[in-house]
Parts: sequence; structure tokens; C-alpha cells
Amino acid sequence: MNACETCGDDAGGRYLCHRHTVTLAERLADLPTLYNEVAECLVPRRSGWGEIVATRGAAGPRSPIDEDILDTINWGRAAEVMRLWRTDVQRERWPHHAPPPPPADLAADCRWLAMELDWIAAHYPGSGDMAQEVRDLEAQARTIVGDPAPRAQRLGTCVAVTAEGVVCGAVISRLPGQTRLACRWCGYVYATARDWARLQHFQPVGSS
Repeated sequence: MNACETCGDDAGGRYLCHRHTVTLAERLADLPTLYNEVAECLVPRRSGWGEIVATRGAAGPRSPIDEDILDTINWGRAAEVMRLWRTDVQRERWPHHAPPPPPADLAADCRWLAMELDWIAAHYPGSGDMAQEVRDLEAQARTIVGDPAPRAQRLGTCVAVTAEGVVCGAVISRLPGQTRLACRWCGYVYATARDWARLQHFQPVGSS
């Protein structure tokens, strides 16, 4: 194997050349944020978070959501696709290990694949197909959120007190317009004006 499966250039015996390995790493890093934004775009709100204006077959006004798009471009489908890639890579590299347990976590699976990317590019025969499918997922999401995709804004560190009695301290970021999120580390939900004010008030002095 000498040619990159994505572009056909010399890959030095690897399945992906350096350029397309870097590109795949960038897409894996961006995919969770991109699909969180897809969810924001496809679920319009009236008076509360996450209320669907109308559902398929329901009486009343027609939903502003294209429900055919909802069926094919959503966080759940992206998570399922990336879980299948993670499972197959793990099967190839560590055939005696048990497969990762469900349910799929898109961000965790993308991080796992990114950490294994050097091995994937060098030894995994499905590298080119994975790169193509990740590119397709990104392109589909961009038809919803636009291009470039919105970037998460770092707000500071989580100020919730954990069950062990210590402040969590995990990084808290949100997308533009996002009004509710859960800390990925401790699970505390920031949803009210009081939550956001408390988060800002208790940031360490001098933090940005």
C-alpha cells in the first residue's frame, strides 16, 4: 500500500497521507459541536427549550422542520455511524477486547478515534471509507447549520459541587444561542439565568 485512499498521492506505505490524516483529525474534533448545532437548528422553540412546533401527522399548523431531513441528518444517526467505526477499529486492533457498550456517545467515540488515528492511517484498511463517511456527515450537517460551522464559546469552568464535596472545575463551553447545557464531567445542568450568573460570578479571578 503506497497511495492514499483519499487522494491517491504517495502515502509512504500508509492508508492515508499526512494531509488527509490531519483533515480527518480536524473533522473528528469538529463533528460533535457541529451536530449539537444541528439539533439547535432543527428544534425550534416557542416558549421553552426544545419544544417542537408540530409533529408528523398532528393536527394544527405544519411543522417548520423538514422531517425527512430530521430522519437522516441528526445527532443520533451521526453517533450510530461513529460508534460502528469505533467498534470496527477496535475489533481490528484488539480482536480479543469486548466491543464498546451502547448507547453511543458521539463526542466520546470521535475522541477515541482521534486518539487512534495514527494507527488507523497506518494499519486500518477501512481508513479511506472512514474518512469519506466522516466527510459526508460533516457536509450533511453543514447543509443545516451553514458554513463555517459555529464554534463553541468557552465560558469558564464548572462551579458545581460534586458528590465528593469538591468543585467540579471542568471546562464549560456553549454554542451561540444555546441556553441549556450539562457539564460533560459532573452532569450539572446550566439552564436558568441564575445558573449562568452563578457560573460567571464564581470564575477564578483573572480567568477569561
